[in-house]
Amino acid sequence: MAGPTGRGGSLGAALNDLLRSQVTPRHRLSSYTAKHWHAQLSQLTATHRGHHALEDAGLHVTTKTLINWLSDPEYNIRRGYRDLVHTAYENAAIVPADPIPDHVSRGQFEISGIVKTGDDERERGNRRAAPLRIDGSRGDWGEIEELWLAGELTDDEFEDHFIDDVIVADIGEGTDGWEFSGASYAVELR
Repeated sequence: MAGPTGRGGSLGAALNDLLRSQVTPRHRLSSYTAKHWHAQLSQLTATHRGHHALEDAGLHVTTKTLINWLSDPEYNIRRGYRDLVHTAYENAAIVPADPIPDHVSRGQFEISGIVKTGDDERERGNRRAAPLRIDGSRGDWGEIEELWLAGELTDDEFEDHFIDDVIVADIGEGTDGWEFSGASYAVELR
């Protein structure tokens, strides 16, 4: 039975596609587009999430002060308060990434596409050669997860860390390292 599969123009792109199919990445809510502090404050005070963000950012004012600010968009508030509103707004706009689940980090990966180590370069995952099978449980996922949670796991970073921290941990360096120079990859998780 086939498992979830990620596809892409590089190994990193296929890995990212696979991961995004399993968990929610860090992202910005599309409804948070206000630029002016008053519009941001109005949006924040309309939701429970926004009130928490204001509290977490350190904005502590009386209800009367808050009503005064909301009733007049031209009200002159101190720059420090405007900065706190902006910080709270940005924090509320960002949805954190889900952590990488165990079924991914402990999964078995089957990589199809051009794989090279030393002089051995071939297309894996076809009738002539089985996919490259990697045991993810033997790898160190720490740096991959750190980049993922920060929203900074690019295709290139994912590929580099997957090679260094997962493939090498499972089956070793290869003859002269591992190269994935093809233009199309599929990564199946089992």
